[in-house]
Amino acid sequence: MLLRAFRSLMPKEERFVDQFVEQARHIVAAAAALEAVMDASPDERPQRIAALKKVEKDADHIAKEAGRDLHRAFITPFDRSDILSLINALDDAIDLMDEVPRHAGLYGVVSFDDPMRRFVALIRQQAGVLVELMPLLGSIARNADRIGQLCGRLSDLEDEADDILRNALQALIAERPDMIAFLGRRELYEMLEAVTDRCDDVGDLVAGITLDQV
Repeated sequence: MLLRAFRSLMPKEERFVDQFVEQARHIVAAAAALEAVMDASPDERPQRIAALKKVEKDADHIAKEAGRDLHRAFITPFDRSDILSLINALDDAIDLMDEVPRHAGLYGVVSFDDPMRRFVALIRQQAGVLVELMPLLGSIARNADRIGQLCGRLSDLEDEADDILRNALQALIAERPDMIAFLGRRELYEMLEAVTDRCDDVGDLVAGITLDQV
């Protein structure tokens, strides 16, 4: 209690919330860019992949900047380990999306099936939630109720992704494609589902931070 009161009186480095907001916006951009890759014709696809890579590089710069700021900060808005975990979870979501076209090319996957597109639709929904959620970290106590609702929404969307993965793998096994096609599609399903996991991880972290602050 005394430590919390002391921290409340000290000047804090507030830039982290702005950086989280920027990372969330880049998740929105990465999800849209990945969807564009899936929709592109073979001739258009390299350009769309390059656009996705640019989003990833820009997001990586923000993550590195946030990490440097964390190292230099004297007082932080909340626990340093939570800030670092948020930086990493947000960045991981974008890195995974950037890896999808590369792995598709590795396994010769030239078209993206319905489960893959449904994953991206869920990711886009989660990204929208994150864009609303991140600014609320600037005033956690005042926004605690809404934070709880948004974290719950992230979890619900991740549960939907689990269902899609389960059904997609079941259908893939029943289809019995050749081994390369099987491995490629399975890996893409699991990679896309992992993006929803990272977004849900952000929600879990924010929920924990809220409990500590309120």
